[in-house]
Parts: sequence; structure tokens; C-alpha cells
Amino acid sequence: MASNFATSLLFLTGALLTQPARADGMVAFAPSSSNPETTLTAQATRVDAGKANPAPATAPEKAKVMLMGVFHFANPGLDMVKSRVINVMTVDNQAYLDGLATRLAAFHPTDMLIECAPKDQAAFQKKFDAYRKGTYALTSNEVDQIGFRVAKAAGMEKITCFDERTIEWDAGPMFDYIKNNEPQLQVAMDARFKSLSERGSREQTTLTLPQLLQMNNDPARERENKGLYLLTSAVDAGGSFVGADAASSWWHRNFRMYANVQKSAAPGHRVLVLAGAGHTAILKDLLSVDSERQSVDVTAYLTP
Repeated sequence: MASNFATSLLFLTGALLTQPARADGMVAFAPSSSNPETTLTAQATRVDAGKANPAPATAPEKAKVMLMGVFHFANPGLDMVKSRVINVMTVDNQAYLDGLATRLAAFHPTDMLIECAPKDQAAFQKKFDAYRKGTYALTSNEVDQIGFRVAKAAGMEKITCFDERTIEWDAGPMFDYIKNNEPQLQVAMDARFKSLSERGSREQTTLTLPQLLQMNNDPARERENKGLYLLTSAVDAGGSFVGADAASSWWHRNFRMYANVQKSAAPGHRVLVLAGAGHTAILKDLLSVDSERQSVDVTAYLTP
């Protein structure tokens, strides 16, 4: 009797070990086989069924991009609207810039993009390397005063030139057309540039550096900046389109600059972009519709 019971137990155990697996990984009951190869095949089938439905992989985090618009600290006089600029080298302003670098470093940027041409990357990197070693004195340029400071404070070993200089604002043909064909528009345009220059000089001599930087990143001022290029876009519309072509050349340059931002802003990166406010006004529009990247507002970091 005991022998029959043991035989029955062995039969049932063998049946459980040798059943074919269903697609859901469970075992279906079927006639048993004592063949060890069959047993191993069933076990492998259960493992393969588990591999067929692996746990979903975690998607890489979208890149975070912070755009900071500035005026030209060193005032090279390249902009159409010219004005005096605040002295950023005073003791108070240097203390503010030190604090600003600390706050921006708390964003934990992995990449620092500055407004210089990629062909000049090696030259700027050499200066940044010297600054990190304590053998380079910062000039008044915003690239040095903010870009280099933040990159060093964040522990970066490199900076990235992301500007585009092969395409500029091609307004020469438009200005020639206005001068020769639309004298009233010329007068109005000259008056507007004069008014903006006077306002700029007044702001630079009465506002603090934090206030100026906050204003450079204010949405209302950014809309005004972009709108200036549209004031003349209708010049010779339907003919040469010199006005529209001038405006599109400015957007063309900024589209290329944004492409350089996208190149650096790979998944998982945290990118800080420093550029003239005329550029960031457009770059922020592009970033706002970029589904692969997340915008981070710089405003809160500007307050001491």
C-alpha cells in the first residue's frame, strides 16, 4: 500500500514539473512525461514568458533650460539703440554678481552657454581655464562677469559658445529703401531710435544692476523688443519685401542659436543660457513650444 502511495506521489510531482507553460506564465495540466529534457524545456518556457513582459523602462528626464537676457556690460556699441551703461565693476555691483553666481549655481546647471561664436570656443575655454586656476582677471563683459562666475561656482570644467555669426540682421537693403523712398518713415524711425536711446541711458543711470537685469527679463520688455523688428516688416511689401526679409534674417539667426541650445540640452541636462535680451526674447518663444525641453524662469534668481 505504501509503495502504491509513493508511486502516485511521484506521478503527481512529475506532472507539475513537466506541464507546458501558457502565455501568461501559468502552468496548464496535461499528461506527464518522465523525460528530464521535457522538464528543462518547461522551466525555460516559464522564464521566457517572464522576459516577454519586462518592467517598463524609466524615460530620461527632459532637459531643463534657463534663459537669461542681459544688456552688454562692456557696451561695444553694436546695437541700433545706443545708451550709456552702468559700471558693473563697482564694489556693490561686484558683490551682487558674486551672489548672483551663487544663486544661479544652485540651479545645478550642467552646461553654461555664452554668447560667443563656436569658432572662438578654444579661446574662451582657455580664458575660463585660467580663471578657474586664479590666473585670469575678469573683464567687465557679461560673459566674464556672469558666465564664467556661474560656471566656476557650479563646478563646471567647460563653457560652450552657442552664438551664430554667419547670419546677421540683414537690414541694409531696408534702410536704403526707406531713405530713398519713404522719408516720413525715416523721420519716424530716427525719432523712435532717439527716444529709446534716451530711455536706455536714463534707466542705466538711475536703476540698480538687479533692477536692470530684472527688466531685461520682463515679458513686457521682451514683447517690445520683438515688436521693433515688426514695425518695418511691411516696407515694400508686395515688391522687394526688404522689410520682411530684414525681420526674417533676425529670426533666422536666432533659430540657429536655438538649434545650438537644443544640441546642448539633451535629456537629463540642466542648461543655463546667457545672451543679449534681444536674443532671449525670441529664444524664450521657441523654448515655450519645445515639447522635448522644460523652461525654467530665471526671475527669482535675480533678486539679491
